[in-house]
Amino acid sequence: MAREDLTSARKAKNDEFYTQLDDISKELKYYKHHFKGKVVLCNCDDPYESNFFKYFALNFNQLGLKKLIATCYDGSPIAGDELPLLFEIEESEPKKIAYKVEITEVADYNGDGAVNLADVQYLMQNDKNVISTLKGNGDFRSQECIELLKEADIVVTNPPFSLFREYVAQLVKYDKKYIILGNMNAITFREIFPLIKNDRMWTGNGFNLSMVFKTTYPNLLEANRQYVRNKGYDPDKNYVKTPAIAWFTNLDIQKRHEPLDLYKAYNAEEYPHYDNYDAIEVSRVSEIPSDYYEAMGVPITFLDKYCPEQFEILWIACGNSYANAPKEILEELKFDPTVKYGGGLGTPVLHGKATYARIFIRRKK
Repeated sequence: MAREDLTSARKAKNDEFYTQLDDISKELKYYKHHFKGKVVLCNCDDPYESNFFKYFALNFNQLGLKKLIATCYDGSPIAGDELPLLFEIEESEPKKIAYKVEITEVADYNGDGAVNLADVQYLMQNDKNVISTLKGNGDFRSQECIELLKEADIVVTNPPFSLFREYVAQLVKYDKKYIILGNMNAITFREIFPLIKNDRMWTGNGFNLSMVFKTTYPNLLEANRQYVRNKGYDPDKNYVKTPAIAWFTNLDIQKRHEPLDLYKAYNAEEYPHYDNYDAIEVSRVSEIPSDYYEAMGVPITFLDKYCPEQFEILWIACGNSYANAPKEILEELKFDPTVKYGGGLGTPVLHGKATYARIFIRRKK
């Protein structure tokens, strides 16, 4: 999908972006040990179309889940693609229905010798205790959905693009573990970056990805359509490529503790000093000097390699981020607001020109 289309989706509050099962499986294989005996909530997921629900339903026994809960927001324009509708509606146009599914067991219900999606379908069609309508519209902020959130141990989903800040704030408020998808640039949000700095959120294994989603938007960009075809999807069925996608979590994973290999030595010529911060510019994460222990600015892609045992995150500099920076950090970095340049106040300046967004870090000794 073109970036302008994604921006339009955000403005229109249209968040119908459906994650593919392969992408979910690739990421969640790193977290399997976290799920045993846990209640998993997918609270932005109509099970008729959500591959998050499908993943956990199919792997319910292998993961050793205690319970799987999924809720949807007033149905969906593409409901019924994964499983047939269970509610019979007399009107010619399907009625949007908010409902929840709660599964505590998945067995070989149809006796075919295997536990698969057919058994999940059979369970939902024949056990009235599994599926029920919600009183409200299924908004994750509603009280009945909050009660389900309180019951959950881990939340896993692709939350609405337009409500990412609010969605994360709710997870933090109720102290939940989570694995969620979002735009990579969400790390620059003033509500999100402090969580990353304070090790309350970090990136998952997948970062800065180009992913294929199913949407309600037609895919009209030929380059995008070709990418989708190459990935094995049909662009005529509203499959689109969306760039700069990242997984975010607060569950510990091995990648988080793998130190970055450093091979370059510091020299003043190759690592110039900023005009408005007491820090050096490191334009490539792979070239962080191995023998420098003072403040340095690195691209935001650094978070994909961030090891908290190796580095300390000081702050982020982009646009007007200085307005939210702790006073002691600005003093430590000797921020000079009088430096004149073309970017927003707070952006690092190098030889009179503003750089891209930078994360200030420091090596741990």
